[in-house]
Amino acid sequence: MKQPRVVMVVAVASNGVIGADGDLAWKISDDLKWFKSVTMNKPIIMGRKTFDSIGRALPGRENIVLTRAPEFSAQGVFIARAPEPALRLGRAIAAAADVEEVCIIGGAEIYAGLLARTERIYLTRVAASVEGDAVFPALDSADWTERHVSSCKKSPKNDHDCEFFILDRKPTITSKDG
Repeated sequence: MKQPRVVMVVAVASNGVIGADGDLAWKISDDLKWFKSVTMNKPIIMGRKTFDSIGRALPGRENIVLTRAPEFSAQGVFIARAPEPALRLGRAIAAAADVEEVCIIGGAEIYAGLLARTERIYLTRVAASVEGDAVFPALDSADWTERHVSSCKKSPKNDHDCEFFILDRKPTITSKDG
């Protein structure tokens, strides 16, 4: 098996917002189902603030919390102090479990820091402009191929319409001249 790829799983509003006051900026049941289906049985990497907003280790996944806080500890999670050790651990766990992906699940600082290492994005586009204090980094559409997967409509369980996409990073062409 080849080395597990690094992927991101994220829901983004039309204005780039991904969170507000340490939580999601919406309630979309269909997005939570998509998130669970994409991440189940795979290692997930998140920042401490994201872990705090969830409040516990997510079951059915090996949880890796990336934090600089030396006093941080939590039950049922691995702790990494820097991105490279988190990725190495995630890949080792994925390889041992024979899964193809390590999932980055937030928050904004983690997404920004690991975007260059990401090969695929499982993206939920939320059809709303919302208030928030956490933003996903802007993507250059020239770097990604996009495939529409499905969509959901606003309902009592979904605050907004949304669409689900898989974005794969286009291969980079390197010059032989040097």
